[in-house]
Amino acid sequence: MKLLRNLVLVLLALGLSGCGYNAIQKQDEAVKAAWSEVLNQYQRRADLVPNLVNTVKGYAQHEEKVFTEVTAARAKVGSLQVNADSLNDPQKLQQFQAAQGELGNALSRLMVVSENYPQLKADGLFQNLQAQLEGTENRVTVARNRYVQAVQTYNGMIRTFPNNLTAKIFGYKVKPNFSVENEQAISTAPKVDFGTTAPAPAATH
Repeated sequence: MKLLRNLVLVLLALGLSGCGYNAIQKQDEAVKAAWSEVLNQYQRRADLVPNLVNTVKGYAQHEEKVFTEVTAARAKVGSLQVNADSLNDPQKLQQFQAAQGELGNALSRLMVVSENYPQLKADGLFQNLQAQLEGTENRVTVARNRYVQAVQTYNGMIRTFPNNLTAKIFGYKVKPNFSVENEQAISTAPKVDFGTTAPAPAATH
């Protein structure tokens, strides 16, 4: 009896392997790992924000609106709880993507402000934070790209025969992916402006 049961288990395991079950499991884990790296890099960026804001404040105290925008965008990012278990929720992923986009835009405005303060640009701490932010943005781009590829592989796998049958039996569904937020805007060539407006006076320190 025991021998028969073991034989059934072996045949069942071979059957699941042959229909793609193990491959789906493996790719599902790859998607989760890629997503964890995306979150890791976004958290790294969020951790930089307080130090960056405080450093800029030291030289640009009258830019309160920009500081408020950055702080609010960081708080919004922190309020969204999106983990690997949320990857099957397109709406949640879209909200996460929008919040990260707002923080990115707010940080861009903060960096534009710094251009008006030569003493700030020369500050060693600011230069270090700026370099860390640029490096983190690059890491975010790489992590997002790897996540996109992992989801593409996973979705392609569970939509092809006979894996689609296995996926349906075990409840695996197509996962949402990152999309371009400003497709219309990026399709237009950027306007080059070397700046004719006189910069604001630098704060004295």
